Amino acid sequence: MKLGVLSGSLTVWQLPPGERPLPRPKGREEFWSVTCTSGEISVVSSTDNVPPGVKAQPGWKALAVAGPLNFSMIGVLASLASPLAEAGIPVFVISTFDTDYLLVSSEHLKKTIMVLKKAGHEIDS
Repeated sequence: MKLGVLSGSLTVWQLPPGERPLPRPKGREEFWSVTCTSGEISVVSSTDNVPPGVKAQPGWKALAVAGPLNFSMIGVLASLASPLAEAGIPVFVISTFDTDYLLVSSEHLKKTIMVLKKAGHEIDS
């Protein structure tokens, strides 16, 4: 697989369920994801867009799988997550209609790139 590293630092943050209005990006975001469930609203955005006082975990970097990916493709995430798991690198995964994103802590980015290259993936950083 080909992957690219997105610029900037991301934060994963949480709002209570039913929060309205749903958060919107301020300005041009390279990455913005909102997932709503009955138990929470999870947001991934640039650290600059995190409101004060919310439960948050900063310090993430995103790697985007070059897409679009066909829905019939099998093993895309497994081919990425398995070597990272073996190397002890935790991941946070987000999928969109076109592709998948792997989020890793900033401190693990260099090792992540090395592990994925060793597993045969191509990384544009």
